[in-house]
Amino acid sequence: MRYASTFDRNGDPVVAEVQGDLLVPLAGLAELGAATTAQVLAAAERRPEDAFPAAEADLRPVVPNPAKVICVGLNYKAHIEETGRSDSDYPVLFPKFASSLTGPFAALDLPGESAEIDYEGELTVVIGTPGRRVSEADAAGHILGYTVANDVSMRDYQYKTHQWMQGKAWDACTPVGPYLVTPDEVDITGQTISTTVNGEKVQDSSISLLIFSIPRLIATISEFTELTPGDLILTGTPSGVGFRRQPPLLLKSGDVVTVEVSGVGMIRNEIA
Repeated sequence: MRYASTFDRNGDPVVAEVQGDLLVPLAGLAELGAATTAQVLAAAERRPEDAFPAAEADLRPVVPNPAKVICVGLNYKAHIEETGRSDSDYPVLFPKFASSLTGPFAALDLPGESAEIDYEGELTVVIGTPGRRVSEADAAGHILGYTVANDVSMRDYQYKTHQWMQGKAWDACTPVGPYLVTPDEVDITGQTISTTVNGEKVQDSSISLLIFSIPRLIATISEFTELTPGDLILTGTPSGVGFRRQPPLLLKSGDVVTVEVSGVGMIRNEIA
């Protein structure tokens, strides 16, 4: 199944199921998040009489108010090589906030304080079942689904210190969506991820090349914090980021950035 956090024809927030070219609202559900487990979504009443075209939807971030947004750095070998860093046996982790997120097709009002704004296309995991100290073998049972994100990064701020958060957690600069795709819909390890800037492909990789697999990430993160429904894990970006190109390819007003994960969906954002 595919689900969206969106607004209905009256401008009210709803969760909707994707049925072909239509979004069908689910009764009583305003957004995907802590209260929308797989069981809740499956049992919710569908309202086909209130369906509306998906092309006309005003989509919100897939999970508008997650309790946790945990990001993974340096999770593709080719990206590690382009940064000049060395491999590690433990993933690089850093946080974002709910306020960091924006819609999958929203214009990005990027900050004037930064002169080095970069793209990072990423597969994102949405947690559906709470868990602490989850084993890799049990991790799949905690996944509600998958979506797409762009970890837009302010590189000059990122490298002010050895910690990255100040370059990663700017308000309304991380688009996430368009839909939540449940695991029964897609074999995620068989998919690809790509990013384009103004129609030119700049990132292209197989998801199978993740250094730390999704089960490994869930097991590692849940050692130190309980994962709860609606939590997001951005799994890392492949090589081709703009900051490491020669010459650098940094985002500017008027640029259009798309990120696509095959079998999951595509987000598209114009730089305002």
